[in-house]
Amino acid sequence: MPKPVIVLGTRNLKKRDELVELLNLPGLELVTLAARPEIREVVEDGATFAENAAKKASETAKALGEWALGEDSGLCVDALGGAPGIFSARYAGEPCDDAANNAKLLAELDGVSREGRTAHYVCTIAVADPDGVIRAQAEGRCFGRIARAARGTNGFGYDPLFQFGDGDATFGELSADFKRARSHRAAAVRELRPQLQRRFDLSTSPEPSR
Repeated sequence: MPKPVIVLGTRNLKKRDELVELLNLPGLELVTLAARPEIREVVEDGATFAENAAKKASETAKALGEWALGEDSGLCVDALGGAPGIFSARYAGEPCDDAANNAKLLAELDGVSREGRTAHYVCTIAVADPDGVIRAQAEGRCFGRIARAARGTNGFGYDPLFQFGDGDATFGELSADFKRARSHRAAAVRELRPQLQRRFDLSTSPEPSR
């Protein structure tokens, strides 16, 4: 019997690999839009992470007539009223550029004390059936603060600026294994995993070691 397939609403193979590892559901196959070249990526124009994730999942599912997963994530800084938020990837404008986004964030926080630099990452995930109806949803967060300068070369986006928890190390300095276990995406997947197990009647497999 063939495995159930879920199409990710992205062509990002690294994101596919990360989700496969985090979900750890061998009875489920995840593919990206790279395997469905006739379909365009959905425009993320929702007002919230949840709206963007649901739209991506629903529109991709309806376009393909297949199960689809949409994900949206970003950084929210308290001193900036939650910015960059849903505009995290293009905070400094188009085209998306991590270095420019980080530079803008540091400039916006110039003069803000360590205590005032609190922030959190958000990840929302939605899964839609072939008719575009949302059948599973999850959200994960991780908390920390923004450093005064970028440090570390691991990760991407704002990771070199995001100091996890109460520590001084940034996600750019911490190991990939640590981030996979403690990140916002890992938290969202832990919430999503049992929903998919029930939905697709998958046998229980142990969660990845922490």
